[in-house]
Amino acid sequence: MKVTLLGCGRWGSFLAWYLHKIGHEMTVWGPAGDPAFEVLARNRRNDLISFEQDVKITDDLSLAVNTAQIVVISISSQALRGFAKRLAAFDWSGKAIVLCMKGLEEETGCRLTQIINRELPGVPVADWVGPGHVQEFTQGHPSCMVIDSLDDELKVRLVSEFSSKLIRFYYGTDLIGTEVGAATKNVVGIAAGMLDGAQLTSLKGALMARGTREIAMLIKAMGGNEMSAYGLAHLGDYEATVFSPHSHNRRFGEMFVRGEKFDKLAEGVSTAVALQHLGKFYGVEMPICRTVCEVLFEGKKPKDALDELFGRAIKDEF
Repeated sequence: MKVTLLGCGRWGSFLAWYLHKIGHEMTVWGPAGDPAFEVLARNRRNDLISFEQDVKITDDLSLAVNTAQIVVISISSQALRGFAKRLAAFDWSGKAIVLCMKGLEEETGCRLTQIINRELPGVPVADWVGPGHVQEFTQGHPSCMVIDSLDDELKVRLVSEFSSKLIRFYYGTDLIGTEVGAATKNVVGIAAGMLDGAQLTSLKGALMARGTREIAMLIKAMGGNEMSAYGLAHLGDYEATVFSPHSHNRRFGEMFVRGEKFDKLAEGVSTAVALQHLGKFYGVEMPICRTVCEVLFEGKKPKDALDELFGRAIKDEF
């Protein structure tokens, strides 16, 4: 199958490497001048993966889209709407989009498939999420992930075409829960990093239990299945997000508490803002999300905010 990967960051480059490894004809696109793209174009490798000679690398977006049957997108979630407007200039007949990114639009709270549906109406779209880090996959460590879509035919096709011994896929059955769960686990990851930075790591178990319940209630209020919060997109991704040294969001939270600068993308920052909007709109109390926002944007001292979070009024667990 002819697959194009749009985006050449750490995760996007791995996806292209993986899909080529399992037999697909790959084209990788990145914007000219972008440092990550220039390294790949010049060396056919970065610090984590290397491409075979038959993987095409280009900065020609028209070429990349027009030659593909499946277009996989892996960019910053906050850049998706603007990028989708650019993609609308191309002919999408017979093509489908797979989103491999986790986030909610900061200003609107929109899910990413909603953005595609708005900007590229009629184009089939799927969501590919779940646990795993490039550093572990490239060492042969397997994981399980999920592909979800409102288009059942596309979902079945992708799971069949993309599965391997390295990644076992499950069929997602709740697109709202899959997308919201995948996005919000990054906010829980930031909170976990704050606990690490404040030397309160022992509270991570409570964070995981309450974080999952908090998100389950939001998913239900949005019309999804609350059980999705307990699946691969959210709870199943906690080990890779809440504990792993490779987690950008956990590391961001830890360094923020310590007053250190983190210079890589932490999608949970924008997602925390979006969750504030969604929580108010749907009438769902979201104390963990609120605490993260108070620390990041309102100048509240991390130790005070965390003490208040875990010292809330006693109530039944469920």
